[in-house]
Amino acid sequence: MNSHRYCVIMCGGVGSRFWPYSREDRPKQFIDFLGTGRSLLQMSYDRILPLVPKENIVVVTNEKYASLIREQLPDVLPHNILLEPARRNTAPCIAWAAYHIAALDPQASMIVAPSDHLITGDAIYCECVERGFEFVENNDALLTLGITPVRPETGYGYIQVGAPVGHDINKVKTFTEKPNLELAKVFLDSGEFLWNAGIFIWRASVIIEALRKYDSDLTVLFDKGEGLFGTANETEFIKQNFEACPANSIDYAVMEKADNVYVESARFGWNDLGTWGALYDNSPKDDNDNVSQGAGLVAYKSERNIFVTPAGKLVVAHGLKDYIVADAGDVLLICPKSEEQRIKQMVNDVKIRFDEKYL
Repeated sequence: MNSHRYCVIMCGGVGSRFWPYSREDRPKQFIDFLGTGRSLLQMSYDRILPLVPKENIVVVTNEKYASLIREQLPDVLPHNILLEPARRNTAPCIAWAAYHIAALDPQASMIVAPSDHLITGDAIYCECVERGFEFVENNDALLTLGITPVRPETGYGYIQVGAPVGHDINKVKTFTEKPNLELAKVFLDSGEFLWNAGIFIWRASVIIEALRKYDSDLTVLFDKGEGLFGTANETEFIKQNFEACPANSIDYAVMEKADNVYVESARFGWNDLGTWGALYDNSPKDDNDNVSQGAGLVAYKSERNIFVTPAGKLVVAHGLKDYIVADAGDVLLICPKSEEQRIKQMVNDVKIRFDEKYL
């Protein structure tokens, strides 16, 4: 195993679209949504272990989740748990991880992965990531992983592939954020576009150089900490400076601007598991296409629903079709699957009426 390879698991999201199960104090990445006995975070950790020494796994999260990280990933070294004092999107998160890793190992290459995606086909995943590591270790490249689209999805970003440069690796032509349905159909029919999986591979030094070139407002803050990263003073420096970082995604900050961006076509199964509908699609179903997690279910004339409840609770349903029923103890959500995009607004309304009580 290459000792210069690192993994950064981004673990700071709130997952509000999975409310009421995903809460401020325990977001979706810490939950065993699939009934495997491992949370989405733990599955992300397990998946990378064949490729990266466990002492080289770095987790970036919000400081309020420190105890959850230590509980779920006890083998992660304490100095590799980076606790953000504020949420500032993926560019500051990745910048901190890169500066941290570069201080520990100037020769480091790194994969950056979200903690809450569903990936199937672990052997294929490992082959893909291994190929990606080899590519960036031999080229000053920023590599992102792309997934062949299977439907005109409006909830994902898209990557247009350019000239091939290696096995399953192409230059990137363009990035497009979430398109409307008509444009998504054009992308699918063209065969030139991949879904943007939000998984990146590069050398730490290369992404730092790119950040300095394209997002200097961010790196000027981190460069003030030269000599502090990788030391006992790193945490205090971050506490004093991180909230001043401009909130920006790595796509906007770097990937859409740089000229050394490449995409590897990934063959493994992937879903960002961002909605109840996505969880429904990726869960086993009964003869009436109902999904039941954590519950016993007796259903009459009920089809294509997802029921999620605490263990030991029996659900009896009659006449429900295409509904989300999520019982989180102090909150019961009942919502048509077709209307789940309203859940974020529901969360906002609940906050206005009840403050933080049910969030």
